[in-house]
Amino acid sequence: MAGIILKTREEIELMRESALIVSKTLGMLASEIKPGVTTLKLDALAYDFIKDHDAEPGFLGLYDFPNTLCMSPNSQVVHGIPNNTPLVEGDVISIDCGALKNGFYGDHAYTFAVGEIPKATAKLLQITKESLYEGIKAFKRGNRIGDMGYAIQNHCEKEGYGVVRELVGHGLGTTMHEGPEVPNYGKRGRGKLFLDGMVLAIEPMINMGTHRIKQLNDGWTILTADGKPSAHFEHDVALIDGKPELLSTFEFIYKALGITSDEEIPYRNHPLVL
Repeated sequence: MAGIILKTREEIELMRESALIVSKTLGMLASEIKPGVTTLKLDALAYDFIKDHDAEPGFLGLYDFPNTLCMSPNSQVVHGIPNNTPLVEGDVISIDCGALKNGFYGDHAYTFAVGEIPKATAKLLQITKESLYEGIKAFKRGNRIGDMGYAIQNHCEKEGYGVVRELVGHGLGTTMHEGPEVPNYGKRGRGKLFLDGMVLAIEPMINMGTHRIKQLNDGWTILTADGKPSAHFEHDVALIDGKPELLSTFEFIYKALGITSDEEIPYRNHPLVL
């Protein structure tokens, strides 16, 4: 992993373009996620969409990953490989997507419900998404990595959920993974100090049961150790004038699904044009 590389305002605006391509890709997929569709079909749609927007799929070939999307249903935490198994009613599917444009990466994830899902699973998704914004809120001048990790961990563990330890968020830039590592757990006042120009991919990975995980023999797919569902939400966020500024958005997803939300407003310094 590269070290911490602070970005200029101009570089951050280029990164916003990359992040928004990923956001638009996830928004397009939101309308396609339904019982009967395969993750391989969704992967092909995403590949074409990213290429049509003059960008390159960020994950395809990265560390030899074979696809455009990481598609992780149900008890899969992250790094699932798309396949021909159809989604079914009641599934959840975590989709992690990357795009490379103008030399910079966007990296962004959302966990989708497939039709109607159990209330307990819906709560896991809601709490995990809330924890993402708790982490973003802590990304401010004077705070440290541990403050963010604590905010995410506390929000999830008080609900009895497991916070994955082995997988973390990260800095983002001309490479997909830059410093610093951004754990979803931590102690307040510990770790690297946040600095203007940092761009982080903040990504809580939260399990309904144990925080422990295991890996399939494919060398990629990570699952919960107890087989219970997991959720994953991720935003790209820059620190500008001591405050967090969202580069990515869930609004394209919400528009497709008919959801109204004001959760992003505190982290935008200008209106988002859909």
